[in-house]
Amino acid sequence: MPRISWAVGRLAICAVALGLTAPLWAHDWPQFLGPTRNGRYTGPPVAVTWPNGVPPVVWKIAVGEGFAGPVVAGERLILFHRVNGREMLEAFDAFTGERIWRHDYRTTYRDDFGFDEGPRSAPVVVDGKVFTFGAQGRLSAVSFENGRLLWSVDTQDRFQVRKGFFGAAGSPLVENGRVIVNIGAQNAGIVAFDAQTGNVQWTATEDGASYSSGVAATFGGKRHAVFFTRNGLVGLDPVTGDVRFQHRWRSRMGASVNGATPLVLDDLIFVSATYGTGAGLFRVNGQNLEEVWSSDDSMSNHYATSVYHDGYLYGYHGRQEYNPSFRAIELRTGEIKWNMDRFSSGTVTLAGDRLVVVREGGELLIADASSIGIEPLARAQILPPVIRAYPALANGFLYVRNEDTLVCLDLRVSDH
Repeated sequence: MPRISWAVGRLAICAVALGLTAPLWAHDWPQFLGPTRNGRYTGPPVAVTWPNGVPPVVWKIAVGEGFAGPVVAGERLILFHRVNGREMLEAFDAFTGERIWRHDYRTTYRDDFGFDEGPRSAPVVVDGKVFTFGAQGRLSAVSFENGRLLWSVDTQDRFQVRKGFFGAAGSPLVENGRVIVNIGAQNAGIVAFDAQTGNVQWTATEDGASYSSGVAATFGGKRHAVFFTRNGLVGLDPVTGDVRFQHRWRSRMGASVNGATPLVLDDLIFVSATYGTGAGLFRVNGQNLEEVWSSDDSMSNHYATSVYHDGYLYGYHGRQEYNPSFRAIELRTGEIKWNMDRFSSGTVTLAGDRLVVVREGGELLIADASSIGIEPLARAQILPPVIRAYPALANGFLYVRNEDTLVCLDLRVSDH
């Protein structure tokens, strides 16, 4: 088992002393796209030199179906997957892979397109609870300590939600005691539930559900819940559900999806989609969204959210099935700085000033986040294809899953 530094251990002890139910360490990955939902990791630097040319495997376990990526809080890794017709939430020791607890329930979800039939939405760990949103729309809260069910709501049945192309997929947004979800029902496009009880607190909009996850942000001193729904961008008061701004951003094609998560940068929101929709940068000015630029030729994210570093966005351009390119664009103008064609689909995470790319084919690639070009510093085949779930990067360890395996890799810089 890898040794955990004294500093990290002390942070965990301090968290307990402060009364936090689930001790969180400084560089956890407790939800989709990390602590602030922007794909940014700020922990110990990742190594680019590995023994025998591959990162050390700490542990590896067999897992069930699902596109839901793992999350990490304290000493625990949380995984939401499907095993033998049941959606299963499990807690593992993040450093050994040993199971701690599990909670599961029956599911009858079937994918109409022959893809994976497991859950799509990554869990969220907040205030001693784990929140999940299953492929059939079951929203649940369980105890982080022991996996005990606290409450559950069948949103598909309660709100009469029509089945989407690929089931429910947006990861819940937990903000100030509320679990906010893009349900996509009539008169309940976005719904807030009490995090303690599961009771509905408010409903808002008629927007259909997307495959994007909501983010929390502050504009003009006011807290907002920002969603990229099937119809476009929506900013709401997370306490009341009052809509503060809306902007349509949707393809003219009926068979299209919005999958990437909005990226908030100060008073700006970057949003991107494929199917002829393209990207746009908007400035929030009170209850108005002012367009800075928009283009279908700049950066069209299919499902993988771009990352931002020092004035530039790095991400995928084009549809997943057409072997998209990978590129850098200038945030303020949308100007393309460099482009690598036929890069292969995958995900991108920002670790300090480096890009951590996990390709669908199972390759890990690390490169500097540079506006000049991309030159791999390290690369290795870490799993067989296909990898579609987002990885978790926590405390120097990378957790990645493909269709049947979850692996923990040690990316810490060696002291030797």
